[in-house]
Amino acid sequence: MTEPEQDDADRVSKLIDQNLKLVYSDLVQEELPDRFKDLLAVLKAQDAEESDDK
Repeated sequence: MTEPEQDDADRVSKLIDQNLKLVYSDLVQEELPDRFKDLLAVLKAQDAEESDDK
């Protein structure tokens, strides 16, 4: 690969990295859907029941 091609590849790689980080940070900031919150509550209740039985 020639130097200009390597520079282009590096720029593309950096751009992809930046865009992936932006998408990920947007996802992290979204609120957890209610169905996942409900599922977590059920799992916590099951864990509590198992702890009480021991």
